[in-house]
Amino acid sequence: METKTSWVLKNPIAHRGLHNFEFPENSLPAFENAVAHGFAVELDVRIIDDHTIIVFHDDKLSRMTDRDGYVSCLKAEDLAEIRLGKTDFGIPTFERVLETINGKVPILIEIKKAEQSFALEEKLTDMLKAYNGEYAVESFHPFSLQYFYKNAPGIMRGQLSSYFHHADIDASRHERSRLKKLKYNDVSHPDFIAYKISNLPNKYVRNAGLPVIAWTVKSELAAEKAADLCDNYIFEGFIPKIETHE
Repeated sequence: METKTSWVLKNPIAHRGLHNFEFPENSLPAFENAVAHGFAVELDVRIIDDHTIIVFHDDKLSRMTDRDGYVSCLKAEDLAEIRLGKTDFGIPTFERVLETINGKVPILIEIKKAEQSFALEEKLTDMLKAYNGEYAVESFHPFSLQYFYKNAPGIMRGQLSSYFHHADIDASRHERSRLKKLKYNDVSHPDFIAYKISNLPNKYVRNAGLPVIAWTVKSELAAEKAADLCDNYIFEGFIPKIETHE
């Protein structure tokens, strides 16, 4: 029997696309590579200065491009001048990514926040209404997920979390503690939990009683751990075998 979370639990999900030394993370070729291998795609969305939604992980340009500065200051016209790594590939708009994937595989959309408004969530919801394919949203930010719970409850939601030993989110120590313990679930009303693989298993996830996706699995050994502990996992750095589910 199909449930709301069926697709997100079926097969491993390619972290920022199926990227490698040739295809940068969150690039159109990385997404095309994932589609070619039959993997669902995880990607990151941000809203920039002119309210264009782009697919890019960091809040700054420096790690992934030869530019510096904050991503939120960009305009769509700037994207043509920026290259990912040492490649000829640029930062894609979310609209272009939807056209590229075109429902061939599901999409897991991580929402990155750089502003207090819900402009990103609102525009994303409008764009997804016209998209003919499977998708879900996830975020560390419970109030971002609450927006979808209130305004688009049919969109599947995943609460991201970890023990926050590294800066996975810009939040206070108190907020991180609550997120670690999944105490914002009554705000975000998640359909599934996405938790850091190195912090599993734990009592917070166990007590939540929801499907669990591990992130980010980077080896076959870690994939074996995830298979034992979780319903699915997000991966990079290797190509897992896709199992057939009845």
